[in-house]
Order: sequence, then structure tokens, then C-alpha cells
Amino acid sequence: MRNERLRLAVAAGGWTHVTLAAQAGVDPKTVERWINLGRTPRRVTALSVAELLGEDVFALWPRLRQPKAARSVSPELVALYERRADVPVSAFADLFAQARQRIDVLVYAGLFLHEGYPRLRELLRERALEGCTIRIAVGDPDNPNVRQRGSEERFGYGIESRCRLALMHYLPLSGLAGVQLRTHGATLYNSLYRADDQFLVNAHVWGANAYGAPVWHLRRNGDGGMFDAYAESFDAVWATAAPVQEG
Repeated sequence: MRNERLRLAVAAGGWTHVTLAAQAGVDPKTVERWINLGRTPRRVTALSVAELLGEDVFALWPRLRQPKAARSVSPELVALYERRADVPVSAFADLFAQARQRIDVLVYAGLFLHEGYPRLRELLRERALEGCTIRIAVGDPDNPNVRQRGSEERFGYGIESRCRLALMHYLPLSGLAGVQLRTHGATLYNSLYRADDQFLVNAHVWGANAYGAPVWHLRRNGDGGMFDAYAESFDAVWATAAPVQEG
């Protein structure tokens, strides 16, 4: 099926099959197949082409957004995404919307949730009013461990302002029954997003922003599995985190 979005982007940028192929390091016939037959290039090539065209890679090739089916490594592993950028923000929102008992969030900032889903705070408020217990732990912008993370992912001091902005997003919820907001100074090896018996786990990779690191979707299946390991990790960080005072 013809990739009309790609065809329009190529035309709008003044590219030809030949010039785009030369920049992307492929044969012009390959570009022709992308457009006329709707073929999907390899991820690295797709990212390069999307950057050349000034387009969103998933808008050009939606198939790249689909998670890979998990092999039977663990019965709790639902799906594996190569990068958090491959996970639509709606997947996080849908996970929280399904929660009936508990929502846990452990991040340094996690601003992508608010930026990609502006109704997040309202969604959490609705869940709390329906009886969900909500625990949110964000990075303490003054903690050296948090600053170190910013330095390692080449944000410099940017992570501190992002932590403060995240707090501003969540503060209006702090007086709501069932909602607890804390700041932590832990060295995070993963960011955690829990809704009842499901987790989205965003690994952290040294030197890279979290959007470029893998995400695995877990669903609890009995005691002592991967899900429980991450739940215990959250509880351990939560126990050391400081409650945020209103005002």
C-alpha cells in the first residue's frame, strides 16, 4: 500500500528518490519501495530518514511503534519495546485508567507523561476519587544523585528544572485523599509505572535519556516473579523518600 505521508514529505522537502537514497545510504529503488509499496525500513534507517525529512518517524512508519511479542522468557512479560519512544503515551494513560486499587510512579521527572497527555493530572484525580491509592515519587532536584543522573545523560543541570516542573504538575493532587507525593534521592536503575497488577518498566542506560532505553510491560503472575521484584524496589525507594508539603 502506498505510503502517502512519506510521498508528501519527500515532495515537500524537494527530495527525489535519488537524493534521499544518497543521504540515507540506500539504493533509490529502496526509497521507491518505501513510497509505492509501503515497505518499512530498518529502525536506524527510518530514524535517519525521518530526521532528514523533519518528520516524526512513527507518522511515516506506524509499524515501528508496535511492540515485539515477548518470548516465553517469563510468563509475566507481556511486551518488550526497544525504546520508550516506541511506546505511545496513551499506553501509560490507558494503564492508569484501568487501575482500581493502586497507582505507583517512580521517576526523576517523567515530564513526557504530562507533555504527551495533558489530562494526566485529571485522570489521576478521577482514579483517586474512585478509591485508588496513588503514590508518586519524583527526583529531589537538590540531591547529588539526581544531579549526577542529569550529568550522565548529558542534560547538565536541566534535570533539576525538570524535576521541579514535575512537582508543579503533581502538587495540586497532594491534598487529595489517597494521593501521596514524595521526593527521592535514589540512584534509579529503572523508572516504574504501576497500575494494580501491571508495570511498565523503563530501564535506564548510562549516557542516554530514558526515552532511548527499553521498556518492558509486566503483568503479575503469582508470587516471587519479576513483578514482585519491581514492586519491592518501589517500596524500598518510597521508604526513603521525603513527603512533599503543600504550599
